[in-house]
Amino acid sequence: MSLKRRTILQMIPAVAAMSIAPALRSQASHHVVVVGGGFAGATVAKYIKMWSAADPRVNMRVTLVEPRVAHVSCIMSNLVLNGQLKIRDLSFDYAALQGKYGVEVLQDRVQRISKDGPEIKLKNRGWLAYDSLVVATGIAFDPIEGLDDPRKTPHAWIAGGQTNLLRNQIRDIPERGTFVMSIPDKPYRCPPGPYERACLVADILQRRGSGYRVIVLDANNGIQAEKETFTRAFSELYGDIIDYRPLQRVVGVDQNSNYVHTKILTADGQETGGEDAVYGDVLNIIPRHGAPRLLVNSGLTDGGRWAPVDPTTYGSSLDRFPGVYVIGDSQATGQPKSGHMANAQAKICADAILRRAAGDSLDSDERLDNLTTNSACFSPINASEASWLTAVFRYNRDTGNMGLVPGSLGEAHNWNSENYRDMFSWSENLFADTFK
Repeated sequence: MSLKRRTILQMIPAVAAMSIAPALRSQASHHVVVVGGGFAGATVAKYIKMWSAADPRVNMRVTLVEPRVAHVSCIMSNLVLNGQLKIRDLSFDYAALQGKYGVEVLQDRVQRISKDGPEIKLKNRGWLAYDSLVVATGIAFDPIEGLDDPRKTPHAWIAGGQTNLLRNQIRDIPERGTFVMSIPDKPYRCPPGPYERACLVADILQRRGSGYRVIVLDANNGIQAEKETFTRAFSELYGDIIDYRPLQRVVGVDQNSNYVHTKILTADGQETGGEDAVYGDVLNIIPRHGAPRLLVNSGLTDGGRWAPVDPTTYGSSLDRFPGVYVIGDSQATGQPKSGHMANAQAKICADAILRRAAGDSLDSDERLDNLTTNSACFSPINASEASWLTAVFRYNRDTGNMGLVPGSLGEAHNWNSENYRDMFSWSENLFADTFK
């Protein structure tokens, strides 16, 4: 694999440079409402305002609707567990979007997307009309029987208070205790993230002494990202502590006794009838993911788990939703669900909205031939060394999908301290490109 980690550090500005802002636009007044202020929503709001400001012949008003005052990044949040970062280090408000780029930010929650016209209903402000609507609401979780109190059993897969809670539970685990975590059926947010977490928790416990265990219950048939790296880490670094169990789907949790109940699956993911019960002093159960209720109730998922979209614009592929776009984790293109990927998709979506508002073509050879996205990340393996992963996707006109570019999927040959230092540069570039 010829790809070097330096290439990953350059990917954020490269994606920005590849976007094709229309050169000539007619005067237009166009209101874009963005729902959700994470990596997808903040990026699309910022780039629509930034690119449109370069051409006075188009007038774009952008409103970002987000119930929280700041976004807490899941990226790098596993480092909160070992105390190397704090939640405040990963919290990003919307001051720059408002003051620097002119995005209107409403701290409110969307309750409904109208099926009768281009408007959404906000909890506090009532109905809000739009010309284009971008839905960037992330993920929701399937219920698991008995998993009722997140204060006892945090998933910490949406960063924030649960991350701190899990950190405290790991800190207080009894001597020679057992940490049990689960990995949901794919696709899920951040493919390498659960394996990274297993490594970091094992590293924390290993430093305290012998006898600790980390049991990983994976609903999939094997490691889903950086397979070579994590296979080696599990065996070479943590062979005496990590017990990795693929094809075990969590179906229930007893939060009083701290037992996790699983179904044992066949290689193709079917239940065999076999069951298991696993005890842990600390439980970290990550439920299966799907699109949030807002999308499901509106019909944007068309009865499935995710929202089908046209990957050349990220507009809904359902005819009944003209002017509605879905970016980030909720879309159904098959690309990895990650903050880096959400940032890349947002720029394609921003370009499409600008072109459409101006009456420019969305189907030119120049544009379609340059539609690429990438997913890149660094994964800490212990408190001072990291690995990395990258993949590039390109639009395929024959299939109408974003396909993996041959030879672009790669991972580091080894974890080391230089990768660990570069991890912070990569994340800071992504944070700045999104929120600053």
